Amino acid sequence: MKLLSVVIPCYNSQDYMEYCIESLLPGGEDVELLIVNDGSSDNTAKIADDYAVRYPSNVRVIHQENGGHGEAVNAGIRNASGFYLKVVDSDDWVDVRAYLKILKILKGFVTEKQTVDMIISNFTYEKEDKKYKKVMKYEDVLPVDKIFTWEDIKPFRRGQYLLMHSLIYRTELLKNCGLVLPKHTFYVDNLFVFVPLKHVKTMYYINLEFYRYFIGREDQSVQENVMIKRIDQQIKVNKQMIDDLELEDIRSPKLRQYLLHQLEIVTVISSILLIKSGTAENLQKKKELWKYMKDKDQELYHEIRYGMIGILLNLPGRPGRSISVGGYKISQRFIGFN
Repeated sequence: MKLLSVVIPCYNSQDYMEYCIESLLPGGEDVELLIVNDGSSDNTAKIADDYAVRYPSNVRVIHQENGGHGEAVNAGIRNASGFYLKVVDSDDWVDVRAYLKILKILKGFVTEKQTVDMIISNFTYEKEDKKYKKVMKYEDVLPVDKIFTWEDIKPFRRGQYLLMHSLIYRTELLKNCGLVLPKHTFYVDNLFVFVPLKHVKTMYYINLEFYRYFIGREDQSVQENVMIKRIDQQIKVNKQMIDDLELEDIRSPKLRQYLLHQLEIVTVISSILLIKSGTAENLQKKKELWKYMKDKDQELYHEIRYGMIGILLNLPGRPGRSISVGGYKISQRFIGFN
């Protein structure tokens, strides 16, 4: 059994996937790389197969019809044999020194038979046009270098949240928690983070800049203009998060607080994009999204709608929408995300 499975979803990734894979090969025999070719039409399949031939003991290739990022991750989870699992997108990479330190820590958990459900590390926004690299860190809210539970965490700040890039999950937990990401849908990484969290009991935070999250390609899914074009997919994910969150089932107050925080962030992004699009159709979709939340769970709606962010997002009229967008732009500048 491998220590870590790394799932690398690939779709027409020929121009950058090798850099990603090469950053992960130093894990050696402790790691299996699951390269998922999601129906690519370029040389992605050949590059992947070449790596499997060169590294037969730790590189496996899964070829499938195009199902989107979520189905590629699903395939990786289904085929993973490692004790832990990490997703690394094919246009991103990892810091090798941090990677080797993390593998050493994971090996210690397995050797000492310590059950740790989720490992958290830092990630860096590698923005192509920015000299300053924004790092998402958690040292002010999570205990460092120790096993802890939800009751040990502090409240997350505005703009501070867990992303897929931050997390390594115990593979068995992922297989058993009911996570199935929708096909042909972008932004499912939010579900990858959100759905398993209520099954997580123990965590460990490693204060290292491990994951390098590249932002800069014009066609990238997180570019704002692209997100507006795909707004229905963002809303779909947002609604699935609303459906998944049953507040009455959450026993830990701090887990409950964090799940509300994560849902609030995704709802902020959905709402701002709908406002910024400027169309009457999308403004109606914004109203429908908030109504969907209200109809699903009055308590959930009240928690998010009447918090500071919820009030800011729902200021009336064109002046109110301008204030909402202005506040979001300020957040962009300080947080560094698109």
